[in-house]
Amino acid sequence: MDRIRTPLTLIENAVLPTPVRTTPVSWTERVGGLVEMTKYRLSSLVVVTAGAGYLLAEPEAAIDPLRLGVAMIGTTLAAFGANVFNQVLEADLDRQMARTCGRAIPSGRVTSTEGFLWGVLLLVVGAGLLALLVNPLTASLALLVAVLYAAVYTPLKQRTSLNTLVGAVCGALPPVIGWVAVRGEFALGAWVLFAILFAWQIPHFLAIDWFHRDDYERGGYQMASRVDASGRFSARLGVIYALALIPITFCVIPAGIGGWLTVLGGSVLGLAFLALTVAWYLQPSRQAARRVFFASLAYLPLLLGLLVLDPTR
Repeated sequence: MDRIRTPLTLIENAVLPTPVRTTPVSWTERVGGLVEMTKYRLSSLVVVTAGAGYLLAEPEAAIDPLRLGVAMIGTTLAAFGANVFNQVLEADLDRQMARTCGRAIPSGRVTSTEGFLWGVLLLVVGAGLLALLVNPLTASLALLVAVLYAAVYTPLKQRTSLNTLVGAVCGALPPVIGWVAVRGEFALGAWVLFAILFAWQIPHFLAIDWFHRDDYERGGYQMASRVDASGRFSARLGVIYALALIPITFCVIPAGIGGWLTVLGGSVLGLAFLALTVAWYLQPSRQAARRVFFASLAYLPLLLGLLVLDPTR
């Protein structure tokens, strides 16, 4: 049977019956499951990157805390909605993987219909706040991310390993959303932030993919690791994109979002990150991929911190 979920099957999938548990679901379990579906820990990355985009777009003396707060809340709620839709669409596949079989829908704590309605509520409220209290372009970008994530990236994961590139676009747009929330328009600074996030995500995602490749294969996902038994292809791509981060960092100066302190610090961070991806390429292993993953978690907040705090910009 074809298990691929396309955008047109979102509503159909949302009303499919969820297997009945042998024990009743308490309201605390149901609420906990709905909260869990937002992937609130993962969504903290959206808040951080969107916030960085906002702060870099607006002079420190002119920052409006209320507007910043509304922008972050609206963006976060929209991201929550996209995460919920992703889990509604992938519920059948999640049941087959060890690391996801305990999620809210596969475990029976939340029905597909409840998940679908929860996603709609989050997305509508988030986009509505942005449209009414920030600006329509910011709301449009937040909706675009949700559509790309749920309606393009999610089904592509079952078709082609190129899904990683689409996922990277989704993850690179939050700082642009933060920027547009201030300026109401695009500028070079926004695109430099987009480029940094896009390039960073490729080795980050590939390391996750390689570490969990057996689970992804059980779930039927067409990830890079599925056609890369040696791991060298994934690691090679990781090296290429980690290397690209270094020249991209130099672009912060002409974009007006960073100075020489950011360039110097970013280059050091980039070389360290690159060294770990090269080590992964030379000796592909789960341990090496894990080191790249943790290095990526350190690299991004440190670089964004340099950008926001750089006194030379």
